[in-house]
Amino acid sequence: MDSAVAIDAAPTVTGTASIAQRAAGNLAAPSGTPDSEHFPGHSLVGTFFFDGKPLGGPTTYCTGSVVHTAAKDIVLTAGHCGLGLQSASHRIFVPQYRVGSSAPEQPYGVFPVAQIYLDKRYASNTKTDTSDLDLAFAQVDANSRGKVEDVTGALTFTPTSSYNHKVTVIGYPSSGAVNPDHVPVRCPVTASQLPGFRQMRMTCKGFHGGVSGGPWIEDYDSTTGTGKVIGNTGGYNGGGNDANVDWVTYAPVYGADAQDLFDHAAAHQQVATKPPYAGSGDPHLPGTASTWQHAKLVASGDFRQTGHSDMIVVWTDGEVTLYPGNGRGGYDIERQLLAANGTWQNAETITAGDFTGSNQFDLLVRWVDGEVTLYGDVGSKGLNWDGTQMIKPNDTWKNATQIAAGRFAASQYVTDLIVRWTDGELSLYTNVSAGTFGQEHKLKDPNRTWKDATLLTSGEFSGNQKWDLMVRWTDGELDNYVGTTASGLGQEQRILNPNGTWTHDMAMATGKYTANGRTDDLLIRWSDGETTMYTDTGATRLGTERMLVAPTS
Repeated sequence: MDSAVAIDAAPTVTGTASIAQRAAGNLAAPSGTPDSEHFPGHSLVGTFFFDGKPLGGPTTYCTGSVVHTAAKDIVLTAGHCGLGLQSASHRIFVPQYRVGSSAPEQPYGVFPVAQIYLDKRYASNTKTDTSDLDLAFAQVDANSRGKVEDVTGALTFTPTSSYNHKVTVIGYPSSGAVNPDHVPVRCPVTASQLPGFRQMRMTCKGFHGGVSGGPWIEDYDSTTGTGKVIGNTGGYNGGGNDANVDWVTYAPVYGADAQDLFDHAAAHQQVATKPPYAGSGDPHLPGTASTWQHAKLVASGDFRQTGHSDMIVVWTDGEVTLYPGNGRGGYDIERQLLAANGTWQNAETITAGDFTGSNQFDLLVRWVDGEVTLYGDVGSKGLNWDGTQMIKPNDTWKNATQIAAGRFAASQYVTDLIVRWTDGELSLYTNVSAGTFGQEHKLKDPNRTWKDATLLTSGEFSGNQKWDLMVRWTDGELDNYVGTTASGLGQEQRILNPNGTWTHDMAMATGKYTANGRTDDLLIRWSDGETTMYTDTGATRLGTERMLVAPTS
């Protein structure tokens, strides 16, 4: 073992591509890439050993960090590290490891690994969607000093729905020329998104093999090492790019799947087998972000009578496309409803509802000349017909700036329509059907405030079978009006304060894309073409973020 090369893979598997195969000098880092810092380490971050990697030998196995639980015995690491530990024997976790010291001489002793908790859908060092699941938890037994968390302290396991974070990344590079004393490294960086995956990306030199599983810590206290752990080194290709350089590192972002795994580990319960992973890769829409910058209008609805939503997109060149939802937050093969044409370039706003009462959604279009047209049962009839003219061309409806269909009255179908006019007036039309706008209700008189209501959508965000109105304002504020009816707007619930990010929300729709049976999945097309779904959005919060179209960088 003195001449062994460290691998972050199962001890019975060799040659597996992973972060551990990184070598200095593969590709030169861009100018300005920071260097990691060698430092003494923290009590709550350590490394692993098992048969074949003896304590005190020349190599270690991955990195782990203690995370807070009621049981005080859980260590976080990477999924591919967990697979290796699962098939090993005589496994131990060594906090703040000191090379060359025996077990009794280690600062906090050693802790036997009793159990490993993994998502059964994860495959080691994959470059596919399931690399989003590259995390694992080790349950460790107490040593003579007590339970590991009581001895070392702990990080706070913290799921997040975003990618841009200021973090400190810590890991134990394996020994050799790059780290002969086998001391840990750390690097304060700003993470960004790894396009195409639910993962963060950072650049910092010195993250060689052995750092897999190391924590990405937000609100890091450099004295104690504590803070919020929002990721661990791992993910695509085991946590590094295809070239396996030491200066590009990835980490999965903790969403619902990670939280579920953490909850089971904290309760000492193995996770049951789940359906195939429908994470960031499965929901991908075809095309690049530059293509999706031309997605002018978006509407969601059950156009095919499947019980879940599909998406219709009107492009700037007049093409109209249907993206069939798969019920798991993703999409099946796209279907072109109309090729590029001059007529549909004049569509100003669209929305979808079941105005014909057929249990199949219809598409309502307001044109540039003020005409309003209803296309019934789009999923079966398509758009190659004239539709039903609801309003002839006129100057009044040219001012219908935003239109959102929903269920705001007693109907079992989505047959109501909210219209925001250019002067700030807000109208609700209930019981809309083919050829008629039903009954009109004024929700707001003309006013200056509602002139700034840039985008509208509606859905069952409150979960009480009543529909709410969602509004994105010009300053990026996002509000939900819970229980809006013909009697008036519902109670305002703030989702996001004014912010610069959401001023780039260019199109917004809500659908029933996931399995909870509610129309509460919020779909956003951003100014750079990135397209995002927030599944299971609530009355006062955004849901879990899923990237449908990756940003360009």
